Amino acid sequence: MTDFAATKAKFYLPHGMIYLDGNSLGPMPKEANARVHSMITDEWGQMLITGWNKAGWMGMPTGLGDRIGRLIGAEPGSVVVGDTLSIKVYQAVASALELRPDRKVVLSDSGNFPSDLYMADGLLRSLGPDYELRVVDPEVIAEHISDDVAVLLLTEVDYRTGRMHDMKTLTELAHSNGTVTVWDLAHSAGAIPVHLAECNADFAVGCTYKYLNGGPGAPAFIYVAPRLAEKVRPALSGWLGHEAPFAFNLDYRPGTGIERMRVGTPPVIQMAALASALDIWDTVDMTDVRSRSIELTELFLKRVEATCPDLELASPRDPNERGSQISFRFKEGYAAMQALIARGVIGDFRAPDIMRFGFTPLFIDTADVEQAVEIMSKIMKDMLWDNPEYKIRQRVT
Repeated sequence: MTDFAATKAKFYLPHGMIYLDGNSLGPMPKEANARVHSMITDEWGQMLITGWNKAGWMGMPTGLGDRIGRLIGAEPGSVVVGDTLSIKVYQAVASALELRPDRKVVLSDSGNFPSDLYMADGLLRSLGPDYELRVVDPEVIAEHISDDVAVLLLTEVDYRTGRMHDMKTLTELAHSNGTVTVWDLAHSAGAIPVHLAECNADFAVGCTYKYLNGGPGAPAFIYVAPRLAEKVRPALSGWLGHEAPFAFNLDYRPGTGIERMRVGTPPVIQMAALASALDIWDTVDMTDVRSRSIELTELFLKRVEATCPDLELASPRDPNERGSQISFRFKEGYAAMQALIARGVIGDFRAPDIMRFGFTPLFIDTADVEQAVEIMSKIMKDMLWDNPEYKIRQRVT
């Protein structure tokens, strides 16, 4: 059994703050400061360029990838870390399209994270006017998986509401129609059990700065099913994805397996921070995380609905149909969230009217939930959100 009291003690959480925004940026592991400091002073400082060999910097992307792979049900050697999530989306969709050269359609849904749609649209525009990004409502996605669709691009857990797609069912349906799947796990990795190998997924991508606590700007990851790893052509043919980067050949030859999905130089300082977070995740069982997550979100939902009648549930009511977050609609949701933040309860706002709260059992417990709802109910009851200061939109919401 996972000891959540022990995991909570491993995070730095400012005194008086209840942090319900780990689904946007996870808090800092206490060991991150020492780990990054050691990397900077003992490795970069003392080893300089020899650190690529002596400190093992070059192997970090695949080493960290395997540690993340355990959390998402991936086969060993099928995940690599690096670059940004947008880059990995582009990379996965481009490679997936080449596996179906006779088809021109990428299918996604309107609940997908906009950045994924932007990257897909930009790619398809570059490929030519015959290509199409087809976006439909999430509820009818299955009805639109047809034999003209090359790639199904979906975010497993909706970033606004937490609604979950059924990865196994949709992947099976896609494959029965000859469609390649790309799953975005930005709100899944570290939030819910994911079973990429069991679901026979083709590609998956995700970030490490949310539930995985890698820090702001932490690198993304990409998964390629082993059955495809030697077939896919990396559209972004980066130096470090080359079979022999230090041979300095002018022709590109893709590396072996998942190594070919590397692009740029690994962000070693950021990876040191991520490694400190994965030290905590190495002690965690995702089944335990899911069980505790449902317990916390159900408690939060019950208390909020009992004390804040002006808030409308935006997430699925059934906990088995949502990720590790609860969202409410409120016309003045932005102002209400600012009032909460001012009183030490940190969530976030998603336009046009979503108040979003993330629950990570590694550092959130029932006492946090009870206290957060107590503060929230007072704000709503006394209309403390009705303050001009709280209605001024900041750049990041």
